[in-house]
Amino acid sequence: MKILLVKLSSLGDVVHTLPVVQDILDARPGAQIDWVVEQAFAPLLSPLLASGHVQHVITCALRRWRKAPLAAATRAEWCAFKKQLQAVPYDAVIDLQGLTKSAVVARLARLAPGGKRYALANQTEGSAYEAPTRWVADVAIAMAPHIHAMQRGRELCARALGYTLPPVPDFGLKVPPALMERAQDAPEIIAFVHGTSRADKQWPLENWITLGRQLIAQGYRIALPHGSANELATSQAIAAALNGDDELGGSPSSKGRGTGFAGPQAQRPLGGQRRTRSAERGGQLDRHRRAHGLGQNRGRTGHRCAAAGGDHQRRFGPGVSRHGHRHGQTDGG
Repeated sequence: MKILLVKLSSLGDVVHTLPVVQDILDARPGAQIDWVVEQAFAPLLSPLLASGHVQHVITCALRRWRKAPLAAATRAEWCAFKKQLQAVPYDAVIDLQGLTKSAVVARLARLAPGGKRYALANQTEGSAYEAPTRWVADVAIAMAPHIHAMQRGRELCARALGYTLPPVPDFGLKVPPALMERAQDAPEIIAFVHGTSRADKQWPLENWITLGRQLIAQGYRIALPHGSANELATSQAIAAALNGDDELGGSPSSKGRGTGFAGPQAQRPLGGQRRTRSAERGGQLDRHRRAHGLGQNRGRTGHRCAAAGGDHQRRFGPGVSRHGHRHGQTDGG
């Protein structure tokens, strides 16, 4: 069975979709899975590609293409993308995004005889949704209005392909033993991923500083990654407050891309406070775990991540989401 997953963006949304791959392979061991994703987020799928769990990652650049739709380079890249997308006929094309752009991609994909396109039939709380996704689907599947983003994708695929959903999400990111030993010997580092795609997801600067001080007092080091001038300025402000000076620890580049550090070394996680609608649908899974029996995930490494928009500092499952976690197991997320 050949299956195409359409989940184009963004970082947290792609990560929330990772357990779908393991669900499908557990239920359909011979399935061949391809995934369409924005170029910027394709590296998230590299481990699944390397393990053979995903056969092909088909990249697009819709965000960039729409800035210059008539440019010769855009037309050439679009044609190449369309050719790759239609190279294989699929038994099932599943639009996990629920937007017009993902509907277009799903519609362009080629179906095998008897194949079908599946999509969400309705919007769920805190998530964007556009009607064309159900217009182009052969089967539109209704979801409960209040559902965690990860659970929504898992249920959509389970109902589309007719299997019972496993109670425990598996992100499929296994850590090699050698890397595991290195991680266990290394000081634990918590990354403060404060950059977000929207201002309403940002945590107040003082919250990051308060959390950082508490973690440093427990022996953690704080990593401050940044990918733009604005994010660099935020990293510098946090580091200055945590280090008691005006310089960012570590070695950020002059182009505003790098990772700085603050504080010493490490032992255990800690909690923050804010909750938004985005955090509700993509943050901790406590309510949803009780409803769906979600438990621990498999795999471990030695670092943790606290991300912007999160309402709780959680242990990080084998994947990364917008809202803070630890490699190894989820503790409500």
